[in-house]
Amino acid sequence: MGIKIGILGYGNLGKGVECAIKQNNDMELAAIFTRRTPESITPKTAGTPVININDAKNWVDKIDVMIICGGSATDLPKQTPEFAELFNVIDSFDTHAKIPEHFNNVDSAAKKGNKTAIISVGWDPGMFSLNRMYANAILPDGKDYTFWGKGVSQGHSDAIRRIKGVKDAKQYTIPVDSALEKVRSGENPDLTTREKHTRECFVVLEPNADQKQVENEIKTMPNYFADYDTTVHFITEEELIKNHSRIPHGGFVLRSGKTGWNSENSHIIEYSLKLDSNPEFTSSVLTAYARAAYRLSKEGSYGCKTVFDIAPAYLSPKSGEELRAQML
Repeated sequence: MGIKIGILGYGNLGKGVECAIKQNNDMELAAIFTRRTPESITPKTAGTPVININDAKNWVDKIDVMIICGGSATDLPKQTPEFAELFNVIDSFDTHAKIPEHFNNVDSAAKKGNKTAIISVGWDPGMFSLNRMYANAILPDGKDYTFWGKGVSQGHSDAIRRIKGVKDAKQYTIPVDSALEKVRSGENPDLTTREKHTRECFVVLEPNADQKQVENEIKTMPNYFADYDTTVHFITEEELIKNHSRIPHGGFVLRSGKTGWNSENSHIIEYSLKLDSNPEFTSSVLTAYARAAYRLSKEGSYGCKTVFDIAPAYLSPKSGEELRAQML
């Protein structure tokens, strides 16, 4: 029998976890939990029970790890602590400024229930965080740079869709090539927000909407577009569906540092991702960390953890012996 996984929430992330479980031979999908009417959901995995979220407590003995696939704004701050008392849990909480508070809430709940929880799992936070930490430890005399894109920002796309007169929209975050090259060449530049990324918007208007007004509202929107060079394209709904229906993303983490008695030698560490599907890749990271949560719970290592606390071997289905022989 494999590790029994529960999926809480069946949106893009939950569907990605279902696909990832199929690729991991030591796991099986036990059930999907939803706030929707269970009958309205048809899982890809035949025979999978779909359960109302309010009945999850009846599944405590049938789930090894619950992967929580809600959103960081309102779902995860409530759901992860609530379920961490009942199950071993994983989430992808990505509001960076609120991670310490979320950690404390989940930690107390998991310890109360003798469960293992791993939060903020994905690629940023997650894999990018690990690479920032490794690079800082190796090159203490240096500077960090993180670039995101080219990819769809779901939060920014949603912000455009809330503007009066907008029917639909997609927004891409794009790294500025010249800034990236300055970092790669070891110049250690001080880069402003505007110098690091541009934003490109593809917008479908409602009939009779004021194009100039919509464009001005996008470009002057504080916290989203005002600090960036932003290009707005107005297109048809057919074009949006044909050319912008996918959710790609990616980015780069770099550290530029010096070594030597007089800091005479320069080094660049770079880690990059190019993703066809942001939610499916994030789901794959969540699923690997579910294996770690299962193993740690078996060892009695309870409470909340982040990617910084998990030894790499816990993520792999391979034994220590296999890892040493094949990957070291």
